[in-house]
Amino acid sequence: MQIILIEDDKRISDFILKGLEENTHFVTLYKSAEDFLNHYLQLSFDLIICDIMLPGMDGMQLVQTIRYKKIYTPVLMLTALNSVQDKVSALDFGADDYMTKPFHFDELLSRINALTRRHQYTQKEERSNTFAIGDMLVDLNQYTVKIAGEEVILSPREFKLLNYLIENNNKAVSRIQILNAVWGITFDNHTNVVDVYISYLRNKIEKNQKYIYTIKGIGYMLKAD
Repeated sequence: MQIILIEDDKRISDFILKGLEENTHFVTLYKSAEDFLNHYLQLSFDLIICDIMLPGMDGMQLVQTIRYKKIYTPVLMLTALNSVQDKVSALDFGADDYMTKPFHFDELLSRINALTRRHQYTQKEERSNTFAIGDMLVDLNQYTVKIAGEEVILSPREFKLLNYLIENNNKAVSRIQILNAVWGITFDNHTNVVDVYISYLRNKIEKNQKYIYTIKGIGYMLKAD
C-alpha cells in the first residue's frame, strides 16, 4: 500500500516509517502540508496519515484543501490533540478517522486496514453503478450518458426511463410497467407518453447502433444489437 505520512516530529515519523515499512507498506514522508500539496499531482497513494499541528498550514486546513480538490483518499488524523471538539472538527472537515498520541502501533495498523477496506468497498460500489452496452456508457451516480465517448444530454425523465430499461436489460417490459416505474401508478394508462419518450431516447442514444427494441404486443426491451 502507498501511504503518505505528513508529520514534522522526526521521532514520531521515524517510528511510524519503520513500523509501516516492516509491514510491507510504501511510505512517503512530508514534513509540512505545503510540501505535500506541491507534489501530490505526481504521487500515487492509498492513504494519508496526517498530524494536525504542522508548521504553516495545519492538518485541518490540509484536509479541507484536498477535499476541495476532490481528493477522496482516506485520511487518518494522528495527533496529540484529544478534545472532543478537535475530533469533531477533523471529521467534519473531511477526515475519515482520528487517533490520538501516544498510540499502540497495532491499533494504527488495524485502523489503516479498516479505512482501506472501506474505501475499496466504496470504489467497487461506484464502479458497479456504471453500465456499458455497445458504445454507450451510463454512469448512474453522475447521471451521465456517453455514446462513443461523447456526452449525450438527457432530461431527468429520459434518464429515469433509460435507467429503468437498464435495470431490466434483456427483459421485455410493458408500457404499463414503464408508466408505473417512471411516471407513477396514478398516471393515465391510456396515454402514449411512453412511446413519445422512447422516441426521444432513441433519437439521442441510437446514433451508431440500436439499443431499444419494440416487442410486439408487450412493450420495449433494451439490448445490444
